[in-house]
Amino acid sequence: MLERFLDKTSFSSQEDFMKNFKVKVPDCFNFGYDVVDEWARIAPEKKALLWTNDQGKRIDFTFADIKRESDKTASYFQSLGIGHGDMVMLILKRRYEFWFSIIALHKLGAVCIPATHLLTEKDIVYRCNAADIKMIVSCGDGIVVEHINRARPSSPSLQRCVSIGPIIPEGWDDFHKGIESAAPFVRPESVNTNDDISLLYFTSGTTGEPKMVAHDFTYPLGHIITGSFWHNLHEDSLHLTLADTGWGKAVWGKLYGQWFAGANVFVYDFEKFKPADVLEMIHNFHITSFCAPPTVFRFLIREDLTKYDISSLKYCTIAGEALNPKVYEEWLRLTGIKLMEGFGQTETTLTIATYPWVEPKPGSMGIRNPQYDIDLLTADGRSAEDGEQGQIVIRTDHGKPLGL
Repeated sequence: MLERFLDKTSFSSQEDFMKNFKVKVPDCFNFGYDVVDEWARIAPEKKALLWTNDQGKRIDFTFADIKRESDKTASYFQSLGIGHGDMVMLILKRRYEFWFSIIALHKLGAVCIPATHLLTEKDIVYRCNAADIKMIVSCGDGIVVEHINRARPSSPSLQRCVSIGPIIPEGWDDFHKGIESAAPFVRPESVNTNDDISLLYFTSGTTGEPKMVAHDFTYPLGHIITGSFWHNLHEDSLHLTLADTGWGKAVWGKLYGQWFAGANVFVYDFEKFKPADVLEMIHNFHITSFCAPPTVFRFLIREDLTKYDISSLKYCTIAGEALNPKVYEEWLRLTGIKLMEGFGQTETTLTIATYPWVEPKPGSMGIRNPQYDIDLLTADGRSAEDGEQGQIVIRTDHGKPLGL
C-alpha cells in the first residue's frame, strides 16, 4: 500500500528521510475508497481490527469486513439524508461502530465530528449550533443519551439521533437495525475534492469556547509518517493506541497511519482504566506496538511485570505530555524497549518525533517531520539555541504542509 503513495518507503538516516520522503497526493483522495476498499480488494482476509472489551467479548474484522460494514453504514446514512458536506457527530467511545461510521462518512463526502462522551447538554448545544450538525451517532449509554435529549430542543439543525445500543431511546433511530436493512451501497458519482472538509474537531482554546479545527480529505496522507515511521508499523504489527475515539489521537493511532501500513489495529473497549488490564491485553493478544501518554507508562511500571509475558511488545511510543526521564529509564530496564517521543496538535499531524534511526533522548520530542518547516522561537523572536526554551512555530511561507 505504501508504494502507492510514497516514492521511497524505507530510510536509513534522518538525512535520507528529510531529503527523500515525499507523499504522492492523488486527485480526489478518499481514505475509504483508496485505502480501506483497496485493502479489501487486494487482501480481503487481511486483519484490520481486533476489538475486545472489558467483558471479555472479542470480534476480529478483516478489511473485507470493514468494507462491507462501512458500505452498509454509508447506505443507511444516505437513507437518513446524509450526503456531501453534511455534519455528523460521533460519540462512540471505543465501540467498533466508530470505524464503520467514520469510513462511511468519508465514502459519502460528509464531515465527521468525533466527540467525547463527557460532553454535557451545554457542550452539545454549542457544537450543534456552531457546526450546523445534522445528525448524532451515539453509544446508547444512559447519561450520554440524557445529555443529547436535553440538547435537542436548542439544536435546530439536528435532524436525527442514532443509537448503537444498548439503549434505543424513543425518537431515535436504531443503528444496527438500520445497517442490516440498508439497500446495497452505490458510490456517489462525485464524492469529494482534496480541499473538501472531511474531519472536524472542537479543541479547547486558552479562552472562550472550544474552537473548530477542520481537516480536508488529504489529512490521512499526513499520517503515513505517524504509522509507518513513528509507530514503526508493518503488515504483521498489532498496534494499540489507548485513546478514546472522541479525541484527535484516535485517528492518529487507531486508523489512518496504521491502515496505510497494513497493521492490525487493537481496540480495548473499557469503562475504567486499570494498568493491570492493559498489561493483560498485551500478554493475552500478543500486541507488538503500543502508544500512550507518559502517565500510562508511569502506572504500568508500578505493576509487577513478572506476572505478564509482554515479550511480544517490540516498539513503544509516547505523546501528549512531558516525559519524566525516570519513567523512560525504568521502562527500558524492565522491558528493554526505548520510549520514542512524538509531538503534534489537533490542528496538525505529527510535527516532531523520534524515528527508528534516531537515538532517543528522554525529554526530547525528537526531530521535525520533513513535511513541516519548524523553528523554536524565544520570547523576543529569535531562533532558540541549544538549552533555551521557546515556542514551536510552523512556518507556512512555502505553502500549506500536508495534513495542516
